[in-house]
Amino acid sequence: MKEFKYVVTDNEGIHARPAGELVKLVKGFESTISIEKEGKKFNISKDFLFNMAFWAIIIGVIGARLYYVIFNFNLYQNDLLSIFKIWEGGLAIHGGIIAGLIVIALYSKKYKMRFIRITDICVPSLLFAQGIGRWGNFFNQEAHGAATSLEHLKSLHLPQFIINGMNINGIYYEPTFLYESLLCLIGFIIVLFIRRGKYTKVGTITSFYLMYYSVVRFLIESMRTDSLMLGGFKVAQIISIILFLIGLGNIMLISRKSKFEDLYNNVYKNEMRF
Repeated sequence: MKEFKYVVTDNEGIHARPAGELVKLVKGFESTISIEKEGKKFNISKDFLFNMAFWAIIIGVIGARLYYVIFNFNLYQNDLLSIFKIWEGGLAIHGGIIAGLIVIALYSKKYKMRFIRITDICVPSLLFAQGIGRWGNFFNQEAHGAATSLEHLKSLHLPQFIINGMNINGIYYEPTFLYESLLCLIGFIIVLFIRRGKYTKVGTITSFYLMYYSVVRFLIESMRTDSLMLGGFKVAQIISIILFLIGLGNIMLISRKSKFEDLYNNVYKNEMRF
């Protein structure tokens, strides 16, 4: 494995140290949540998974950006080239999820794979990535909650570097990025247990994700002050309600199956279908 050095400079020293610590932490993880390992269990080609994941990530980033731009077009209408400046922030996770699901659906249909099986395999990695990815909001000092006090942040027993990072232009803000990050990582752990369940059915993991993350995002969105709006409503909360209902509906359909029917950890002859 290639070694690399990661250097972050910051005039106030707010981000450099935590960024370095985060890199060290991530470096210590082994790839135990690889979709390749889980796909192999169901005789799914490594090339299929890698190619699908590659395009899902690329299209997902584009989808996340388009989603954000559509609901904030007034910020870009006088300078369309700024739409491409994604390093300045402005990626919406719901747009990325929707775009990624479209890619998975198209790939599944093209190669006659079972769509819901593939999404079940991808969910743990997605939750883990969301949990880690939210720290990008911390480094960019964005996607935070309402203004709060230093005393409140200290009462949460947060590390000092997080408290320092939530001081933006002399004002302390609620670290909503941290809440969502922790909840996504908790969801990741829950999914790993669900995946090992003897009677877990195909589609259960995907449905759990849609419902769990929708509740998490709905609650976090109620605390954020930079939400995308549509007619007085927060877009993320509207999408969360829709995704929750889709997950709930799928759970209801799954519950109609017999106890031993369509189990997640079994390999069926008809897996190669959409």
